[in-house]
Amino acid sequence: RVHLMESGGGSVQSGGSLRLSCSVSGDIYTAYCLAWFRQSAGKEREGVARIYTVGALTAYADSVKGRFTMSQDNAKNTVYLQMNSLKPEDTATYYCAAAQASKGRTMQPTDFDYWGQGTQVTVSS
Repeated sequence: RVHLMESGGGSVQSGGSLRLSCSVSGDIYTAYCLAWFRQSAGKEREGVARIYTVGALTAYADSVKGRFTMSQDNAKNTVYLQMNSLKPEDTATYYCAAAQASKGRTMQPTDFDYWGQGTQVTVSS
């Protein structure tokens, strides 16, 4: 089983930065895809960024490309989401999720088996 715990959310003004962390425990480092999703009120959950535990290949949603960076620290079993140039439309609850590497490529929420509890990010204009 895999356990995920997010931290680092908060409130920031437009143009500011935040870094989210996701601590990962359990049987994760046997080729998994770790991803960040977000969901705001009245909207569907959307994939923001993903990384493969083997090879560290990343991919991003078009809405965050060039502003967000996902990375991993294998020694700490932690993945990060560095968010720069934040916009009010980035306001959402952000979730860390894990899927088998063969299933996570397109960042469909239904392909991910494990989820964290979420952390709130609020960007004011």
